[in-house]
Amino acid sequence: MKINPVLLVVDMQNGFCSKGGSFDKFGFNIKPYRAIIPNIRRMIDYMRGKGVPIYYSKAIREASGIDLIDKVHKIIPESRRERLEKMHLCIRDTWDSDIVDELKPEPEDYIVEKRRDSVFQDTEFELWLKALRADTIVFTGIDTYICVESTVRDAFNKGYDVILLKDCVASRNQKHHENTLEQIAEAYGLVLSSNELISMIENEELKLCFECK
Repeated sequence: MKINPVLLVVDMQNGFCSKGGSFDKFGFNIKPYRAIIPNIRRMIDYMRGKGVPIYYSKAIREASGIDLIDKVHKIIPESRRERLEKMHLCIRDTWDSDIVDELKPEPEDYIVEKRRDSVFQDTEFELWLKALRADTIVFTGIDTYICVESTVRDAFNKGYDVILLKDCVASRNQKHHENTLEQIAEAYGLVLSSNELISMIENEELKLCFECK
């Protein structure tokens, strides 16, 4: 099978993943997020070596709060309302919003700033995918059942093939994490380990083809 893929790293930012970031200060368990960093690092290096474009998404908030969900929604889950009131998360041009040091983008990589869960929502992501004639998105990052899943569903509905790397995504809620993996495998695409994907590429079960469309 020929694919023209990109690798997507979703929201691996200090505010979510680093000691001293907003989630850590708020008392959230960031260990699941940190545990996948070495696997994502390995996949970035491998895919870059194969010539696959690397995309990063960053959840960005303006200091003014103009883009917070309470400016749009009246009905907000209590967990999100609590964070809105107590946490200044990933404010633009702060350390909190930066990608973690271990996964720093290179100059040639693509960085998509987003304000909602899906990387597609009100961003240039799809425009850039079309410019590269990409047809497949390889998913890594956080949180499995929120931003990753939202983007997977949008990708599938927009006609992109989905490969989710189960050892490169994480959630603070293991039950929701496992449910998402099961749903994606059943309805949306391939759920593989990073080793399985590498093996499929090396054995040419998946052939990288950057001019396939």
